[in-house]
Amino acid sequence: MKPPEAADTIARMPSDAPGFTVELPLFSGPFRLLAGLILERKMDVCDVPVAMVTERFLRVGAEAAPGWSLDEATWFVAVCAALLELKVGRLLPRPSAETEEDLLGGASPDLLYARSLELAAFRRVALDVAERMALAALMVPRDAAPPAELAHLYPDVMERITAADLAAAAARLLAPPPAIDLSHVAPIRATVAEALRAVRDRLAARPQSRFRDLIEDCRERIDVVVRFLAVLELYREGRVELSQATLFGDIEVRWQGGHETGPEETNDG
Repeated sequence: MKPPEAADTIARMPSDAPGFTVELPLFSGPFRLLAGLILERKMDVCDVPVAMVTERFLRVGAEAAPGWSLDEATWFVAVCAALLELKVGRLLPRPSAETEEDLLGGASPDLLYARSLELAAFRRVALDVAERMALAALMVPRDAAPPAELAHLYPDVMERITAADLAAAAARLLAPPPAIDLSHVAPIRATVAEALRAVRDRLAARPQSRFRDLIEDCRERIDVVVRFLAVLELYREGRVELSQATLFGDIEVRWQGGHETGPEETNDG
C-alpha cells in the first residue's frame, strides 16, 4: 500500500515531467518509470541512492533547465521527498506487534496474574477519575465580586497592615546580602614569593642541595608544598637543575652557574 503523500505525488505527475534517465546498479531507464516502480512497491526504495539521482538531475538540469517549467522542477523535488520519506520509514526500527499470547502474559501464570493485578488497578483508578470529573463538573467558578450588602462579612486583609509593616518588609527585601563568613577558612600564611627567597638563600650557601635540606625549616605541610612550587618555578626559568637517582629518592637541586653567579645576584623576575 502506497503512502497517501506518495500516491498524491504520482497523481499530480505532469505529462511533460522532466524526462531524464538514471543509471543505477539495479535500474537503468527514465526517472519517471523508476519513481512509479518504487511507489508501486515493485522495487525496494532502499536500493535506490537518491543522492545519485539528484546529482544526475542537476547535471542534466544544468543543460535542459531553460526548457523546463517551474511545475516540472517542483514535481521532481516532490518525488524525491516522497522517496526519502519511504526510505526513512524503511530504515527506522518498527515495533513488533504484540500477539494475543503476549497480551495475556504468555504461558507463565505469574505474568498472567501480574497483568490481572494491573488491570484491576487501572479499573479502580478509572472509577476514581470519573467520580472526580463528575464532581468537578458541578463546580462553577465565581467571576463577580461579592455584593455590597455582603461586603461586611468578608475580613479586610489589609486592616492590620500599617505603613511601618510595609517599610519593614521593604527593608528586608531590599537589604544587601550579608557578608560571607570566612572565619572558618584558614588564612594563607605561605606565598611562592617568600618560598623563592628562602630557596635562593639556601642555594646561595650551598649551590648543590637536596630538597629535604631546602624544607628543613618548614613546620606545616602547606610550607612544603609552596617550597616545592618555588623549586619548580626556578627549574622552569632554567636557574636550577633537578635530578633523582631512584624512585621516591632524594631530589638533588643544583644552582646553575655555581658560586660566581649565585642566587644572591639574581632578582625575583
